[in-house]
Amino acid sequence: MLNMGGPATVPEVGPFLQRLFSDPEIIALGPLQGTLGPFIAKRRTPRIEKQYEEIGGSPIRRWTEIQGRGVTERLDKALPALAPFKSYIAFRYAHPLTEETLLEMKRDGVQRAIAFSQYPQYSCTTAGSSMNHLWRELRRLGMEQDFQWSVIDRWPVHPGYVSAIVKLVQEGLDRFPADVRSQVPIVFSSHGLPQKIIERGDQYAQEVAGTVQAVMQKLEYSNPYIHAWQSKVGPLPWLVPKTEKVLEGLGKQGFKNVLVAPVGFTSDHVETLFELDIEYKESAMKAGIERFERAASLNDEPLFIDALADVVKTHIESGQVSTNQYRINCAYCVNRTCRSVVNPIKPYSNLRTEFGFK
Repeated sequence: MLNMGGPATVPEVGPFLQRLFSDPEIIALGPLQGTLGPFIAKRRTPRIEKQYEEIGGSPIRRWTEIQGRGVTERLDKALPALAPFKSYIAFRYAHPLTEETLLEMKRDGVQRAIAFSQYPQYSCTTAGSSMNHLWRELRRLGMEQDFQWSVIDRWPVHPGYVSAIVKLVQEGLDRFPADVRSQVPIVFSSHGLPQKIIERGDQYAQEVAGTVQAVMQKLEYSNPYIHAWQSKVGPLPWLVPKTEKVLEGLGKQGFKNVLVAPVGFTSDHVETLFELDIEYKESAMKAGIERFERAASLNDEPLFIDALADVVKTHIESGQVSTNQYRINCAYCVNRTCRSVVNPIKPYSNLRTEFGFK
């Protein structure tokens, strides 16, 4: 189960930021990556430590462990001929790191493995970075032949995933008085990306938009809605509109009730617990919004864990190495590692390799 991870305790914030800002696939700093990355991380650490103090550390590992146990229990029942299943967590910037997980898998005698992205929508900066790091670590550790791999690289409109979000959004709406409920705007909030990554051909924005549309379609467009972006870092232009600005704008227009629904996050972490619940709520209240509600995160929602298990089951039964979409690089991809698979379960190549790109 591949994800970014998060600092579970305040002392873990510094190392987490060091790893994050040293990753050129998420924050590209060019030739100065090795110098500027650690410098930025050190500058940001005190402020980010205060955020994690306020929320009591990131719960993402705990939620991922719960989700993993739920998935394997369901798979053992659904595919008994392949049981027992076991879930492993490989975080990109927090413990358990990819190296730690691969060594544990080897000690356990694992032979067949699925790299399961916990980012429902694919981006080179998230799922792509985690996959590329996985392949690099296998080579660095000399473990290229230890496991046979397939990958689950995205699942943005899986019916069970969409239904889980719909349930949580509806529960959020139900907290408002019946006489205003249908007029409450839903602000879907997703982690943003620098515009230059989208211009390179990254498919994340359209896949998140696809999730939002699938949710609203299932809700029969019961409420007005806006899709916005949060968590901007650095001076470069990012996707807009910003969630905070949308909330301020709605308040100034006279809206008194707003429901915010996180999309793209599979559990609570600092972006929901601090950014949405504390920072953006305060901005909304200052702008005149009197009732600010947030739809619950997916966390241990049974519908969501059912969906995760079904994603894996469907993948296994397909016999595929990956989705077809994983095989096509961004139009202006600059990373030769992208869209590769080490020791796949059957012959695999990405499309640009097939077409002779050097």
